[in-house]
Amino acid sequence: MPSLISYVHISNTIATAGQPQAEHFALLARAGYKTVINLAVPTSSNFMPNEVEHCAQQGLDYIHLPVAWNNPTREDFEKFVTAMKSLSDSKSFIHCALNKRVSVFVFLYRVIELGETVEVASQEPQQIWAPNEIWSKFKHDMLAGFKP
Repeated sequence: MPSLISYVHISNTIATAGQPQAEHFALLARAGYKTVINLAVPTSSNFMPNEVEHCAQQGLDYIHLPVAWNNPTREDFEKFVTAMKSLSDSKSFIHCALNKRVSVFVFLYRVIELGETVEVASQEPQQIWAPNEIWSKFKHDMLAGFKP
């Protein structure tokens, strides 16, 4: 899916990117994805208000979990974890506007829920961006708050 903004293949069941365009949903379905999770808010750049319809036309489930750019919360992350756990091992495509929010959420999910090391899980987000102060603090707080 190289035409997607900041596309990253994480595993056989998870891929992330920025906002897909209408033509991408058929490609996602053909690639075997079952669910699209969108963390963007309606005011995000490129937000597609009819994304749920595009997903439905391709037989994709759609989950919208809007995360405010300047105020990601533990509750946002917990909703994301619940959604991911409900999908078991089916293929999920997770996006926001530019794959910045998503890169942090998926990093945290991989470390906290899947038990990957910070070093391993950090590789993909570093391809996308260096988190700003808000997102760096969010990452730190979430990692500290979920220590076993």
